[in-house]
Amino acid sequence: MEFETKPIRRHFNSLGLMYFFGTLLIFGVQYAEVFLIERLPLTGIYDTDVWLLISTVPMYLISMPLMMLLIRRVPAVSVEKHPITFLQWLTAFFMCYAIMYLGNLVGLGLTFVIGMVKGSPVDNALVDIATDISPWTALVIMVLCAPVFEELIFRKLLIDRTVKYGEKTAVLFSGIFFGLFHGNLNQFAYAFGLGIFWGFIYVKTGKIRYSICMHMAVNFLGSVASVFLLKSAAYEELIAVSASGDMGALMGVVSEHLPGLMLFGLYSLAVLGFLITGIVCLAVHFRKMKLKPAELPLPKRKLMSAAFLNAGVALFSLFWIIQILLQLMG
Repeated sequence: MEFETKPIRRHFNSLGLMYFFGTLLIFGVQYAEVFLIERLPLTGIYDTDVWLLISTVPMYLISMPLMMLLIRRVPAVSVEKHPITFLQWLTAFFMCYAIMYLGNLVGLGLTFVIGMVKGSPVDNALVDIATDISPWTALVIMVLCAPVFEELIFRKLLIDRTVKYGEKTAVLFSGIFFGLFHGNLNQFAYAFGLGIFWGFIYVKTGKIRYSICMHMAVNFLGSVASVFLLKSAAYEELIAVSASGDMGALMGVVSEHLPGLMLFGLYSLAVLGFLITGIVCLAVHFRKMKLKPAELPLPKRKLMSAAFLNAGVALFSLFWIIQILLQLMG
């Protein structure tokens, strides 16, 4: 029996190492950028939009393509292709939106408790970045680039190399690796859930475009539409004036930004509708969401041990767990 697990352990070890080396590439390129920028007489680079573009564009043009080449060195199989209708896609979108929303609440709750224990709030850099950058920058990075590369790396490439050991194993790896890759506890909770769900979509359809489009839609609603509408509604100004207790000034701000406030109200209603619809769809369809086990004469415990307890997967996981701990302690 031990002999039977050795090829499996070697396979997952190689896969984990490729993801670990790819992670080192991403960090290496980013640190090289910072090193060069600090030594060049450049002006205007500390603008949030410029800095974010400088730090992320090379990742999508250099690091992630190289990471994908590394992962392709590991043997893969093709996932059977089964198209879905637009109504099925829309149902799945509502479900993933509910998973994202509820997972985000879990992440916020965990970080709030940890912040209470350590005596200071846990920093959520993503929120600060999303509210500081322009909608166009967010559109390029968070809606166009991130979903395409992340779905290719954490759904297609990963699942193609794990699905022969069972759909459950493949989907679990997709969720764990995707969640860890975000590098902070705030995002891990919902990224893990979304990784599981989008992994399920991919193993059942074999078409990566379905999860890419869902990923784009979720990121658009969360990082572009919401921030744009908050700014249109003068949210920060409203909070500041409300805190001052000056009702006259408050009414002035409300009347000045009434169209923006109305749009934000409609957006909030839409979000609530998506959430409720998604929860209902999850409740109705959850029991139907079956994953095929591995077609191997091997106990589940042995399979999981071979898949997870190896140097490659351990290195990748440990690296990102350390990043999460650093975020919590920061």
